[in-house]
This record gives sequence, C-alpha cells and structure tokens, in this order.
Amino acid sequence: MDNRPIGVFDSGLGGLTAVRRLHEAMPAEDIIYFGDTGRVPYGTRSPETIIRYARQDVAFLRTFDLKAIVIACGTVSSVALDILSAESDIPVIGVVWPACAEALRVTRSGRVGVIGTAGTIRSGAYERMLLAARPELHVFAQACPLFVSLVENGRVERGDIVIETVAREYLSPLKAEGIDTLILGCTHYPLLRDVIADYMGPAVRLVDSGAAAADSARAVLVPAGRGHGTTRYFVSDDPASFRQLAALFLHEDITQPADLIEISGY
Repeated sequence: MDNRPIGVFDSGLGGLTAVRRLHEAMPAEDIIYFGDTGRVPYGTRSPETIIRYARQDVAFLRTFDLKAIVIACGTVSSVALDILSAESDIPVIGVVWPACAEALRVTRSGRVGVIGTAGTIRSGAYERMLLAARPELHVFAQACPLFVSLVENGRVERGDIVIETVAREYLSPLKAEGIDTLILGCTHYPLLRDVIADYMGPAVRLVDSGAAAADSARAVLVPAGRGHGTTRYFVSDDPASFRQLAALFLHEDITQPADLIEISGY
C-alpha cells in the first residue's frame, strides 16, 4: 500500500471532474487539488507561458509528499506533459492519452471529433496520438475558446440561450462531418455534457478526458490502505467563489474552505 496523496491540478475548476472520478474509483486516496483560478484560462496562453505556469503548479504540489500527479488540464497535458514527466521522479498522468484510448475503444465508424481550448487544439496532441494508434482514423478538431469562461460562470444548463448558441456554433462543423465519438478535451467540458449531447444526438459517444485520466491513475498506482481519504483544496484567487462553484463539478459540497496561495512564488 502507498498512503501518500495524489496531486491534481488545473487552470481553474475543471480538474474537479477528475477529482470526482477519483473519489468514486479510489475512495481511500488522499488528494491535494490546486486550481490556478487567478490565471484561468490557460488555453489562450502561449506555449511558453503554459509551461511556466505548469512548472509552478507542480512545484507547489511537490511541497507535499505525493505518489503521483494528475494533470487535470487538457491544455497542459497537450503542451507540457513530456516536459513535466521528464522533470519528475513520480508518475505524471495527463488527460490526452487516456481520452484517446477510450475514444479508440468506443468509435465504430473511425470518425472522431476533439474539442478543447485553443492551446490544446493548436498543439495537435490528440490528432497525433489517435493517428499514431490507428492511421486510418478520420480526426476532426475544433477549438471552443468560450466554453471555459462560460462554465466557470455557471452557464451550463439546458435552455440557457447563451451556451446553447455558442455550442451550436462550435459543434456544427463536427456534426456535419458525421463523427460518432467526441472527446471532451478540456476537463471543464463535462459540465456541458447535456448541452453537447442534445446538439450532437444520441449516436455520438462523449469521452470525458478527466474521468479517463482518473481511471488511468487507478490502473497504474499502488492504492492506499485505509477506509476513506480526504481532499484538500488550494486556489490562487477567490476561495469563496471556488467553494461555491465546486459543487457543480464535484456533485457535492466542499465542507472545508479552500486555501489561498501565491502561486507566482513557486
């Protein structure tokens, strides 16, 4: 058994979708979560800035004695996973390959869509991994730059004309391509599952990248040997808003306050 905690980080609240799956799949694990709410979103930043932010996030998490880090951010996983892995002596698990593996498992037609932040789509990481595994696939990628801000502001419900209009604009090219599988390549996007599913239709399978990463962690890590773990939350800005919105992602209330840290010092 290994009772050290798992570190998880994201640019904001989206990584909590991975934490939710970790709670379900590995309830004995202690988790340290950092949301960089003061610098969200990462997806509009340059690769150099994303790498710098990610290194600071990891440096903060490594102040704890961790057994692994889950990068619950599609942008960082796409741009900086190899760098962070090379600089770390513990497993660093991103969301890209686990989501690709799930898409490869469920697609029937071989026509796969990927949605993500501008940084994720610009990196081409999902296309490279999917096509390296199955060169015959047809992969269609679409940046959805407004989704993160809308999710972080709670605009996620069916019937909300703003999110439904934005979703229709982003998703219509993918629907026209006849995809049967859609990777939600940002951990914020599962909050929009109902809106996305309604537009894409029941024939399209949605792949949750954060949940896939959590399942990957469960498969490779030595589990903790106790009854029920605890989760601590840290943010770089506005702990009160984080606590209020976190329930949307976790499907449960946070009982303790999130701690505020100055991430630029790491």
